[in-house]
Amino acid sequence: MRNAHVVVVVLVGLGACSDSPVSPRGPALDAVSDPNLAAVASTTSEVVPIDITAFVPCANGGAGELVQAVGRLHQVFTLVINANGSLTVKGHFQPQGLTGVGLTTGDKYQATGVTQEIDHFGAGFPIISTFINNFRFIGAGPGNNLLFHEESHVTINANGVITALVDHISLECR
Repeated sequence: MRNAHVVVVVLVGLGACSDSPVSPRGPALDAVSDPNLAAVASTTSEVVPIDITAFVPCANGGAGELVQAVGRLHQVFTLVINANGSLTVKGHFQPQGLTGVGLTTGDKYQATGVTQEIDHFGAGFPIISTFINNFRFIGAGPGNNLLFHEESHVTINANGVITALVDHISLECR
């Protein structure tokens, strides 16, 4: 899902850099040519069904098992076009009522967490992208809780050169 989001963000960014308008705009909404307008912003919020299956290595007495979780995912997207033509896209994702079942043991799980991505685009370059994901499968009893954390960041300077690249993933069983 993250890769699809990145593709959409890049396509939106490329379309925002087009020399010709991709949709009709009135002068009052043209943040690039109107110096009195600081930015144009849009936010969408939706809740969609989610059905995921993940391996929880600390489940089943440490032998691990697949856990299938079903619930809803609240998604909030914010798009800001600044007066200088730069673009900021922010995505925020949070599961709601996500409950799981161990496919081997039948153990019950609650899944919770939050994921956030922020992407900044200039007119072409620079590009700055930060992604943070915290996700947990919480099982009944001791030792079968999985905590997943991912941080990734990339900065591409005005010359198209990657100047920062970080990708850190951690899994912890408790």
